[in-house]
Amino acid sequence: MATALLSSELRELYNSESARIQQDFAASGDGCQAVLRRARLLDQVITRLYEKLLSPEAGATGNFVLAAIGGYGRSWLFPYSDVDLLFLHAGRETETQLKDGIRSFSQELWDLGIKLSPASRTLAECDRFDPNNVESLIALLDCRYLAGNRELFTQLRDRVVPRMVTRESQAIVQRLVEITRSRHAKQGDTVFHLEPNVKDAPGGLRDYNVANWLALIAALDKLQNWPERETLLPASMRRQVNAGLEFLTSVRCFLHFRHSRDDNTLSWSAQDEAAARRIGVSSEHELTAAGWMRLYFQHARGVHRIGLQLLDEVPAAWSSLYRQFQTWRSRISTPEFSVVHGMVFLQQAAALQDPETLLRLFHFVAHHGVKLSTTTEQRIEQALPAIAATPPRGAELWIYLQEILLQPHAAEALRAMHALRFLTLVLPELKAIDTLVVRDFYHRFTVDEHTFLAIEALHRLKPSPSEWDQRYAALLSELEQPELLYLAILLHDIGKGAAGSDHVTAGLEIAAHCLERLDLEPQDRETVCFLIAHHLAMSAALRRDIFDPETVGAFAEMVKSPERLKMLCLLTYADIKAVNPEALTPWKAENIWQLYIETANHMSLSLDQRLHEGSEDEDQILRMLSPVAGKKLKGFLEGLPRRYLATCAAKDVLAHVEMAARLKSDPVQVALERGRHWFDLTVVTPDRPMLFAKMTGVLAAWGMSIVKANAFSNAAGVVVDTFHFTDRFRTLELNLPEWDRFKRSIADVLNGRADLDKMLRDRLRPGREPAARTKIETRLDFNDTSSSRCTVLQIIAQDRPGLLFRVSSALSREKCNIEIALIDTEGEMAIDVFYLTSKGQKLTADQEKGLRKALEEELQEI
Repeated sequence: MATALLSSELRELYNSESARIQQDFAASGDGCQAVLRRARLLDQVITRLYEKLLSPEAGATGNFVLAAIGGYGRSWLFPYSDVDLLFLHAGRETETQLKDGIRSFSQELWDLGIKLSPASRTLAECDRFDPNNVESLIALLDCRYLAGNRELFTQLRDRVVPRMVTRESQAIVQRLVEITRSRHAKQGDTVFHLEPNVKDAPGGLRDYNVANWLALIAALDKLQNWPERETLLPASMRRQVNAGLEFLTSVRCFLHFRHSRDDNTLSWSAQDEAAARRIGVSSEHELTAAGWMRLYFQHARGVHRIGLQLLDEVPAAWSSLYRQFQTWRSRISTPEFSVVHGMVFLQQAAALQDPETLLRLFHFVAHHGVKLSTTTEQRIEQALPAIAATPPRGAELWIYLQEILLQPHAAEALRAMHALRFLTLVLPELKAIDTLVVRDFYHRFTVDEHTFLAIEALHRLKPSPSEWDQRYAALLSELEQPELLYLAILLHDIGKGAAGSDHVTAGLEIAAHCLERLDLEPQDRETVCFLIAHHLAMSAALRRDIFDPETVGAFAEMVKSPERLKMLCLLTYADIKAVNPEALTPWKAENIWQLYIETANHMSLSLDQRLHEGSEDEDQILRMLSPVAGKKLKGFLEGLPRRYLATCAAKDVLAHVEMAARLKSDPVQVALERGRHWFDLTVVTPDRPMLFAKMTGVLAAWGMSIVKANAFSNAAGVVVDTFHFTDRFRTLELNLPEWDRFKRSIADVLNGRADLDKMLRDRLRPGREPAARTKIETRLDFNDTSSSRCTVLQIIAQDRPGLLFRVSSALSREKCNIEIALIDTEGEMAIDVFYLTSKGQKLTADQEKGLRKALEEELQEI
């Protein structure tokens, strides 16, 4: 009865005080006070439960202590964070005696809605180091007494933990560094993610903790005693991170209260609300979400910088291999710069008063891939005001800048220049895109980080083992002036920082002033401006039939020269790759390359109209396959478009011929293969109404996401449909017997033995899929000039399951024949292009009008 009364009292205390903490935070926005008050609240609740259930007066042993560890041990308890507790026993006998009491104690906390993360150990267990569970030892670095035998706690804190850290400091630090770098990699290895995790992302609160842990371990190892917490980080570092800590703490509190759970992701909608409420900001001025995120990135960048400095400069963090590598790097020192353990130091500090020395320093970083030491960064910051009075400009600046851009580690050097404000000092045009957030469904990083990633993508081509990367690397090596390409990439998105929606036009105007100040030759300026003006052109061309001579001809006419074509191809590759890790699919890389090859052929076409060296044109394929396929091949190829032979390998053509030959015994031939990145499905069957729509419907019913598709038909009415799709739910990947059932369901639907509508009903039920983050407005564009024999329809719409089925069904109902289907997805936006005919002709104006209406009605229902 007494326990029930206490539970009721504690529930009322916990709920009322938690509500008060939330109300006070809503009024003040003070996250530091909120986390401290929640920790104190838990202290009250836990000590009262201890007195009732675990204290010696309650019949428990005195050889036991209750300690707060982890975030709770730091009195840093966020609104919905787990509560880390250590049940510390003097020996095994107390564990048995207190087993039931600890279970009741824990259950009471869980009943209050408190997420408990308990650990029960003996003092001897705390003195044993487990390299596979270093997190448990890290948690003890923040241990704090709550209740129980204080002498036992003193033994833990003043003897066991310092002794363990001293004995195992190198192994602890190395493991902590490994965990941190792995966490960074999972978060994209960048502060500048558009929807960052304020706890785990680079520059998040976890990085602040890691910096303190590294400093604490170093101090314990040196002093063999606990240092003052306030003195762990040098004064210069404390000043830099304290403001960031306060800001991030407020942001994480805001997210917890907003979601009523431990959710630390700054989604776009959360950013809108945070900006409107000015979370972490003392100013009364209104902020846009983009403006508020700039403040976030500034604070996160400071925290991340301190964390990286400690990760790189704490010797205990280095493995033996890393030590050897850094010792080797030390040999690259010059009279100006010395390299010690992979960090660059100045031989003469006063030399930085000369801007050329600073430019040579960043060239050194870009060439060797070394990092600036903390001391060097501080000296650069001290020298910048004097350099800003007379910054380098003109040909002097361009000579050094182009050399930096050409070095293998250019992106890292540019990031260092940018973080220290030197890059925007010499190229003020980049200020407008510094930590700039441009929201869309596609980009995942700030504009400046996207730019550095694009430059990095090209420099990583040569060492990459990828076959596709090697092709592009060879193209890069052929450029006469690669520095102009890198400069164009550096400037290609500067227009996004200007007012208005046309960032290309704005960027051209800004770039013109920049290029004039750099004193580039007129023809070089023209090349850079061309690349900026047309940096989206190749991506747009991919939404047309790149095997159509008219498409290729128009693109070649726009590019005009082979050198510009190579540059534009590489810029497109890098630009897409830098958007997000999944943006450059193998299909896109292949199509970019194919468009490059087709356009290069068009530009250098010889009199005999042969394709590029090493390709297989129609005659070559016929000569090679005729002895194998005989008469069947000629009849099968009759009436197929040129695109078929351009997109299908010889072995695929032969397989299609054999599948077509078996149609008399089975009218639906299905082949399914697992590729490196997706599944490849081929269906050969006689043409029939709604064929393409039914195929997309079956795939939608199975939960597959179509990456690309092709549809071909020959003069005999035999259709070859190929679909490349991903298995969202891993149905086929994890269940090999499902392959046969999947293929049978395709045949059953096409033969009329299965009810497709019934299959789709559950899969496309409203509410089954997660809500879209961004609303994509539907757009239908008809084009009668891009193709000589087809009407081209481009559909841009919100991507969702069943979209292609609905679209292709509407096309079939309107008596449109799909000659070519180009399916693409960018983030949450579907971009589907169809080459359509009706009775072998382009669509009439009335047919286009009717089709538009039908599609608008169909897509409105989704």
